[in-house]
Amino acid sequence: MSLFDLTGRVAIVTGGNGGIGLGMGRGLAEHGAAVVVAARNREKSARAVAELRGLGAQAEAIEVNVDDEASVDALVKATLASFGRLDVLINNAGINIRKPAESLALAEWRQVIDTNLTSAFLASRACHPVMKKQGGGKIINIGSMMSIFGASFAPAYGASKGGIVQLTRAMAAGWAVDNIQVNAVLPGWIDTALTRRARQEVEGLHDRVLARTPAGRWGAPEDLAGIAVFLCSSSSDFVTGTAIPVDGGYAAQG
Repeated sequence: MSLFDLTGRVAIVTGGNGGIGLGMGRGLAEHGAAVVVAARNREKSARAVAELRGLGAQAEAIEVNVDDEASVDALVKATLASFGRLDVLINNAGINIRKPAESLALAEWRQVIDTNLTSAFLASRACHPVMKKQGGGKIINIGSMMSIFGASFAPAYGASKGGIVQLTRAMAAGWAVDNIQVNAVLPGWIDTALTRRARQEVEGLHDRVLARTPAGRWGAPEDLAGIAVFLCSSSSDFVTGTAIPVDGGYAAQG
């Protein structure tokens, strides 16, 4: 069997109806995995499911509130009811509120932390007993360049994405004995709805990113497909606790 063959595997992708999540979902679908698109926007999720099915994959949308414990637990149960197993979790759901720390309300801070970081904890915890019983599994947590670098306009987002890396390491260390590999992917500046909004709100961001990125372009969601396939396949069975930039060389600049 090919090292990158995902036939028979079932993956949940939170925030999987667009951007990086859908880009990763496409990669998994093209390599044989069934994909659960876990998100709130029903219309977007329906379009994503249709696209994934068009690639020949099994796909289903399940509505979820990622920062709600009961909703996340229900997502895992619904996935098992539909597919009978669960092999992969991609914690991709995320938001940003761009304000300096002195202007950020506590409710806004909590909203970002809960959506980006607490959600990854809840989903991973819910998947752990299922994966352990099956003999193993794969978890990918989506970080950011702000897992590495600071940005004055994103204190809560940066804190959440720094936390993602440490959560990844903790779970990787704890769950290796259960044959569950946990890794983080740190996307660079990827052209998504989230970053298009950032370019509207942060003057000069587009040109600064291009100037700093050795590849000379913004990334695209499909640039994340390959790393997702690798980290979800048997080719990465001895890779755990890592935080891998996919950024066109942005982080290499120091």
